[in-house]
Amino acid sequence: MAPTLTDVAKGANVALSTASRAFSDPGRLGPQTLRKVLTVAQQLGYEPPVAHATETATAAGAETATVALVVPDIANPVFGAFVKAAQGECRHRKQTVVLADTDLDPDREREVIAQMRDRADGLVVCSPRLDADDVLDICGRTPAVLVNRETAGTDCVIADAAHGMRQAVEYLTALGHRRIAYVQGMRRSWSNAHRVGLIRTEAERAGLDLELLGWQSETVAGGTAAAASVMASGASAVITHNDLMAFGVLTGARALGLGVPEDLSVVGVDDIPFTEVSQPSLTSISVPMARAGALSLQMLGQVLAGERRIPRTHRLPTQLIVRDSTGPATRAPRHEPATPATPATPATKDAS
Repeated sequence: MAPTLTDVAKGANVALSTASRAFSDPGRLGPQTLRKVLTVAQQLGYEPPVAHATETATAAGAETATVALVVPDIANPVFGAFVKAAQGECRHRKQTVVLADTDLDPDREREVIAQMRDRADGLVVCSPRLDADDVLDICGRTPAVLVNRETAGTDCVIADAAHGMRQAVEYLTALGHRRIAYVQGMRRSWSNAHRVGLIRTEAERAGLDLELLGWQSETVAGGTAAAASVMASGASAVITHNDLMAFGVLTGARALGLGVPEDLSVVGVDDIPFTEVSQPSLTSISVPMARAGALSLQMLGQVLAGERRIPRTHRLPTQLIVRDSTGPATRAPRHEPATPATPATPATKDAS
């Protein structure tokens, strides 16, 4: 039997009339009460009746809405792709876009969201450094979509690294690598924690030794700083939190006398445009941030137009793109005696 509004009210521990207002007149509820009702409805799979006329009347207003995009670092091309796609969707909807860069600073992020909440009809917060509950508390009554931060009670778009990370570990295993390192991004990054969990699982499944290195700035400089730790770990392959850090590892490895991929295979994450022209070209896990930008605005537009109220989470798949920075393992890990090895045959380059 499909869940009813009564089930939602009981699950949220509110009156039936309060649960009803969450869908017919949400402006009359406090932000926390509204989120509680929507979270329970989302968990139960409740679907409200067709929108009331008062809700559908907001559709025209949604076309002239102001939408705020909050990103952590516009200088990173992956967020540039996100913003460009989101702006294109807003232009299609005749909406005004306000953009804010938080410089990867949670305090700045808090300040920016508070400012934008009062200026915009809706917010899209991409890869926030704050906890999801903190972000939504600051947003208050203003509808919000979170990108690369998952929580119940609001719309979320997740670039799920699971498939791409599995492909990367399987590929490195096929190349004969037995000890790999992972260079982490910043401590408050949800994406970093998500990827750490994935690579731990995949390395254990493949029977690989994993060296989890410390948090670094998510920049070329951060990757360069991590190169010495990668070398000291004895790993023959490394996966970095993002492509900028991978470029830094490439630079640092060369400075330390390592050849890539002869001595060290390097894999990035994001597949930004520069991966094809780096020397060597960078193997990377492609993350669909342009798709996330367009989809997040579509989801926000539905809410602003009163088309739906039940929050949704969309997971977008990732995939490994093989280039020249990865090759067969040719040096033994430093913690083991060197033994002759027959390199595995490299996999054919494939974007599937």
